[in-house]
Amino acid sequence: MRVALFVTCLADTLQPSVGRATVALLERLGVEVEFPRAQTCCGQLHLNAGHPEVAAGLAQRFVEVFAGYDAVVAPSGSCAGHVREQVAEHAEDPEGVAARTFELSEFLVDRLGVTDVGSRFEGSVTYHPTCHSLRTLRLGDRPESLLRGVAGIDLRPLGEATECCGFGGMFAVRNADVSTAMLADKLRRVEETGADVVCACDASCLLHIGGGLERRGSPVRAVHLAEVLAS
Repeated sequence: MRVALFVTCLADTLQPSVGRATVALLERLGVEVEFPRAQTCCGQLHLNAGHPEVAAGLAQRFVEVFAGYDAVVAPSGSCAGHVREQVAEHAEDPEGVAARTFELSEFLVDRLGVTDVGSRFEGSVTYHPTCHSLRTLRLGDRPESLLRGVAGIDLRPLGEATECCGFGGMFAVRNADVSTAMLADKLRRVEETGADVVCACDASCLLHIGGGLERRGSPVRAVHLAEVLAS
């Protein structure tokens, strides 16, 4: 299977380890992974900021750059959800590139049919289901089923897990006070688990949560699902 990595802007710019972990994991499972260097933003930021014409141009570019692959895999529920909903609607996509774009856990469970990816992780982990993965892609328990398959892991339930962390892209900028209050609630729930690590499938939410944890001097680390599974 020939797969393209859609690394996403935030992972590429701020958390490149997430992209490297995704490639390492997929290759370990026998997947041929390529990185199209012409890829750019999928347009989610621009659409959320009120620039639909720019977003439409980026949607068309996405389709053209990722044409010809069996699947496109992104370590981001947010970006994968945008591609499936918005790129499919606003771009000419005769090959169905948008429909063949998957979030990482979705690809592993649904396309490869695996929940045990041969990983080992020593420590306690709690999982935060991000809004797009939960409500747009409807990933259900796919990420947690993969975490349960990791040897050595102590997976702990997160209270009020389905509540937003307060990031929401432009929401955190335009509604900073509300975003900060929502983040405080999420951090309290994370720390109540006693876990060493909070895990999610979106670098954006993890940056928001991780920054909050660091500012309050918490020992809890924010780690992407791909990094746990690649360990």
